[in-house]
Amino acid sequence: MNNHYTETTPNLSSSEQTGSRPDLTRRMLALAAGSLLAVGMPALAQTELTDLAKIRASGTLKVAVYKANAPFSDGVGQDQTGLDVSIATALAKELGLRLSLLPFDAGENMGDDLRNMVWRGHYLGYGPADVMMHVPVDKYLMSENRQVLILAPYMRQVLMVLHDSRKIADVRSPDDLKGLPLAAERGSGAASVLMGYSGGLLREKVSIFETGVAAAEAVASGKAAAAYVTRAQAESVVSKMKGETHLQLSPLQLPGLPGNGWPIGMAIKNQNKDLGQAIETAMQALRSRGELQALFRQHGLTLTAP
Repeated sequence: MNNHYTETTPNLSSSEQTGSRPDLTRRMLALAAGSLLAVGMPALAQTELTDLAKIRASGTLKVAVYKANAPFSDGVGQDQTGLDVSIATALAKELGLRLSLLPFDAGENMGDDLRNMVWRGHYLGYGPADVMMHVPVDKYLMSENRQVLILAPYMRQVLMVLHDSRKIADVRSPDDLKGLPLAAERGSGAASVLMGYSGGLLREKVSIFETGVAAAEAVASGKAAAAYVTRAQAESVVSKMKGETHLQLSPLQLPGLPGNGWPIGMAIKNQNKDLGQAIETAMQALRSRGELQALFRQHGLTLTAP
């Protein structure tokens, strides 16, 4: 980042030269600053730390994570666990910093979350963080939220059907789900599209659960034949069901939903370019050394290229 300064050297009048000591001190500092700039040295007034330098000086990276967002972040207070927490921990370590989590409740929309946790802070008095996890890398979202920079995609979120192969062997079309008890996550696009498919063909059989993981668990427990959830939500349940081969994952494209999913990354303040570069470099190092893939495996998830 290039900074341009306009230098002025104050002229001291005779009355000012005999003025109060504090006033003289301020003006002498101004003269000294001008002299330093004249020989190419940083002036006292220009020694303000960059965004990254401030974070390094604090020794702590503040990372915002969603509450109740298993398998990415879930728990009570600072006792959060999940993939996003593990990635944040590895990122802070790579940057040589301590990690401080800032768990928060999702707002009405992503714009609210970015405002509260990235660039302004919440009206209740917490935030903003240095970094926010689990942000869709989306051009429209970026254009509508110019105060933030969305970067460092680390996975691709994809919708899948988790189904009990004893009740439905294969899923090739939404019509294959007709008449079967289904599960979906409350408020999700997947639930809306599933219930609206073909004029409501499946609506009466769809049960709504508070989270996608809970919907997937309904299939594992036999309460539903299939659940339309993200791959990560389904895999987090399947990975805990050791030896249960009847739980299968099948891709399913429904009208109005992205066929190839959507990339997930992080968000920072738009002006924090130094921090952004450091994050990109750190994430590339974690990926190239295989540490990122190891974190996905640790949580029973598949690392899908963003």
